[in-house]
Amino acid sequence: MKIIALIFFACTAYMSHAQKIAPEQLRQLQQTENEMRVNSLKMVQDPDVIDRYRADSFFTRGLIKALRIPNSFYYPFDSILTVSRLYSPDSVFRIFTWQLVKDSSSCRQKGAIQMKTEDGSLKLIPLYDNSDDSQNPVDSIRTNKRWIGAIYYKIILKTFNNKNYYTLLGFDENNEYSNKKWIEVLTFDAKGEPLFGGRFFQYANDELKPPQPAFRFCLEFKEDGRARMNYDPEMDAIVFDHLISENKKPSKRETLVPDGDYEAFKWNAGIWVHVAKVFDYKADMQGIDPMLGNPPVPAPLPEKKEEPKKKKKDEPKPSAYKVDDKNKNKEDPRTRTEY
Repeated sequence: MKIIALIFFACTAYMSHAQKIAPEQLRQLQQTENEMRVNSLKMVQDPDVIDRYRADSFFTRGLIKALRIPNSFYYPFDSILTVSRLYSPDSVFRIFTWQLVKDSSSCRQKGAIQMKTEDGSLKLIPLYDNSDDSQNPVDSIRTNKRWIGAIYYKIILKTFNNKNYYTLLGFDENNEYSNKKWIEVLTFDAKGEPLFGGRFFQYANDELKPPQPAFRFCLEFKEDGRARMNYDPEMDAIVFDHLISENKKPSKRETLVPDGDYEAFKWNAGIWVHVAKVFDYKADMQGIDPMLGNPPVPAPLPEKKEEPKKKKKDEPKPSAYKVDDKNKNKEDPRTRTEY
């Protein structure tokens, strides 16, 4: 019943949004989306870098054209699969992010924030990736003009002292050696302008994490390491893989891979507090119980028993009180030659 209720609520919410878009506006949005979809695929899939840049330019123009249509905030752009489109949990804004790959060593993120307006007009805040020009990307609070680029896949809404904090989880296909995952806290100032980052992370310095003070959190790992980072609603925590170096050189981030343990951040009084070890148990790698991490194994083949050796004179006599449980009703243990 809860699932049905949630589906009904989601459908109702979407229908209420869709009702704000007039039929003519909807037709224009659908037509523009069809044009955008072609370029959204080309800017990712085209083998020629010049054609990718050209497609990105056409896509950006089409996106701005579509968003200028009144009430475009409520249009989902569902067919644009190569671009992340996330609404904030309170529907105050939505954020578009995507990437443009020059070659295996250069990747730039692009994005924009669309704010919800009462009259349906467009308020759009472009995001300019400043990653390539930042020697220390965790060093400060940044505006939209000095944004550390990422493709966002989750927005977590938290409140403290009657202020909203939007935590963004993002991915950066950094280069041919390593990838990055980011935790970025987004707030808005008194003028409604976005601010990225702040002193929101409490953890002890170590070799793997950005040195404190860190205004955003980065998990950098080997290019094919597949380190995970996501929000767990049941735990109410951001859970991520604990990393180790393959060759015991943690300063080289391209050597870091998950080791099976997990760390986390828990929100507490306006701060993401570090949890060093999410689970306090380890898998039993010696047992045969599949619930403990090992599949059952076949029973070993019986070994041939060797003929009993003749007892030496100085060997102590066997105890008359030792009993073989399997054979205690069949023979007197004191008459046996081996025990």
